Amino acid sequence: MRVKTAPLSAFAAVCVLLPLAACTSDGDHAAGKNATPRAGASAGAGTGGSTAPGAEPGKGGGDASVPLTAPQLERAALATGDLPKFQVSSERSPLAPTGQPTADKKQCQPLADAMGDEPNTRATHTVNRGLGSLESLGLAVSASLSSYSETDAEQLMAQLVSAVKACGAGFTASLDDRAADYGNIKSTPFTVGGGDETVSWSTVATNEGVTAPIHLVVVRKGATVARFMAFDLAGHTPPRVPQQVADKQLAKVGQALAG
Repeated sequence: MRVKTAPLSAFAAVCVLLPLAACTSDGDHAAGKNATPRAGASAGAGTGGSTAPGAEPGKGGGDASVPLTAPQLERAALATGDLPKFQVSSERSPLAPTGQPTADKKQCQPLADAMGDEPNTRATHTVNRGLGSLESLGLAVSASLSSYSETDAEQLMAQLVSAVKACGAGFTASLDDRAADYGNIKSTPFTVGGGDETVSWSTVATNEGVTAPIHLVVVRKGATVARFMAFDLAGHTPPRVPQQVADKQLAKVGQALAG
């Protein structure tokens, strides 16, 4: 089944703004392998990060401070059947650019990073998923999981909190010779069961006359960071990350940590 969500022009514009798996090529169910370790990176790597003494990465027996491996992240990521009211895909749109956007204001870079391939470049592994709602046609959600050292994950969350406070007036982000403006940045309440920390904010992206309200949620569970981004391709209502999507993803992270 395919979900018709918006005219191609609006879809393409949003995908240019958001280089994530929510901009899938056809909206079909998919279950590809999409774990992407960073070159030269290994679980537990990163500035200031460390693995618990005597612990093997990804085998913490429930220890959330131990980074999950790429295969564990893949198993923990949302899959077809996890959420009956959503299509789930791991395919990437050919419209979507690759890499990390660059913000024109240094203090806003963490927010630009959150809309790139990874929440920030210290991630050792990342998997991405795109979801389309079968009830609210037009609602698209990207969901990703990344492994960090626990210290780097904590620093990431602190940087996001600071950036949301500092960048309310907005910033411009560029990637692959494309640029988008992000304005009206506001902290929004959101709680995810099983998470250690949550940062949630809304913004409005503008590119070539097309505007797209966006809701973003980033959740830390030990050394694992889950990121969610919601936008409405139909433009009917301000988007919000569905609670059941975030809760299900964190529940699967908990299962992966438990072995």
